[in-house]
Amino acid sequence: MVKIAIIPGNISCEDVEQCNWYAWARDKINQVTDVECVLRQMPDPAGAKESIWIPFMQDVLKCDESTIIIGHSSGAVAAMRYAETHTVLGIFLVSAYVTDVGDENERASGYFNRPWEWEKIKSNTKFIVQFGSEDDPYLPWESEQMQVVKGLNPELYRYQDKGHFMTTTLPELIPVVKKHAN
Repeated sequence: MVKIAIIPGNISCEDVEQCNWYAWARDKINQVTDVECVLRQMPDPAGAKESIWIPFMQDVLKCDESTIIIGHSSGAVAAMRYAETHTVLGIFLVSAYVTDVGDENERASGYFNRPWEWEKIKSNTKFIVQFGSEDDPYLPWESEQMQVVKGLNPELYRYQDKGHFMTTTLPELIPVVKKHAN
């Protein structure tokens, strides 16, 4: 059985069941044989602090070597930092970035105070998938999203018109999840 944990972004997600494509994706993924997808309300949803989210991913969500983490925005950042020190089956990064983008809340999260350990992330995962859009209003393509591409060499799904992937569905995700979950 493959477990998939959806780690949401931090802004505007007080109820993950009502936010973006998260519950929709969970429900679609749970229709796949031998896959269990979980979506839980994260502690500290606005701050997304590494000191809170990483232990929650380990101790509550129990992300391990049979887990695929799907992270969106700050959830993608958490997925990358988690994979630096934990073995997981794979990570899906939706709207991933590498700096605090000049935002005080991002700076306070704790994820951006040290260099990225790209080789550790790659060695602790069997695969890495990245979904990014060139028109993301929060994350410049070259200075943020392409730095993840350069560091991790993921299976890349690059779009020009998806913004920050803040839609109620994300149909492009499901066939790629199915491919990696089987």
